Amino acid sequence: MPYYYRRHQSPGCGGLLIVLIMLLLLTGGAPLLFNVVGVVLMSIFIFFMVVMVGLWGFSLFIRHKVSQYEAQQSEERNLFVSLLIYILVKIAELDGHITRAETATIQNFFRVNLHYNSEQMFWIKELIKDATGSSATLDDLLAEFRGRFGYQPRLILVELVFQVLYSNDHVSSQELELTERIAAYLEISNFEYVAIRGRYQAHYQARSRQQAADKDRYYEILGLQPGASQEEIKEAYRKLSKEYHPDLVGHLGEEFRQVAEEKMKEINIAYQHLKKG
Repeated sequence: MPYYYRRHQSPGCGGLLIVLIMLLLLTGGAPLLFNVVGVVLMSIFIFFMVVMVGLWGFSLFIRHKVSQYEAQQSEERNLFVSLLIYILVKIAELDGHITRAETATIQNFFRVNLHYNSEQMFWIKELIKDATGSSATLDDLLAEFRGRFGYQPRLILVELVFQVLYSNDHVSSQELELTERIAAYLEISNFEYVAIRGRYQAHYQARSRQQAADKDRYYEILGLQPGASQEEIKEAYRKLSKEYHPDLVGHLGEEFRQVAEEKMKEINIAYQHLKKG
């Protein structure tokens, strides 16, 4: 291939747009151009209006389903679930915000453990939304919960508190002290509290060990030693991306291209994890 050869790039949409405008001016003049622009703008406006109406209609549908579901349940059951969620959201918000992982943990308890269907999950999601940013205090919510419900419901609450806290990558000593105070306030026996805490701490430690092992493996995939700098990680990723690019072996057959694609997938996963630090 001659050294002066340069591949020509396909023209972008900008050139086509200029050609279209020139054709409109030549065939119909400025009025036609303004008409076309007006139609385009009107189409965009109508599209956004349809989207907005659709979202508004869906929101009404959700609120109707939630109201309908609540009306079918006992007042005690509605109050129990509502207080559960409000307390869990308040605990999640103690660090200033509620994370996606914490929200997902609350939702998963109802979806997975209690087998809630889509209609019931509409209700749960609305309660989480209502609880987020609510002016109710954690102390008031706990007082109402203790005054209305017995020992077994209180155990469920403590269990869920641990689930929410351990959905994060780190649980502070202050958060553990809070769970102890909540358990004591709800008059949970020390034996029950220690058993619940121990179960979640063991699971958390096992998860931490697995994450550490995974991180070491990610370093190995990029050919690095554990603790490599971000610059070293980026450089290794750039080098391996070039070496294992599927296009380099495409001419050898589809099976070799697939091998390269799998290797690139592995390299990308390792890089995505390690670049987070």
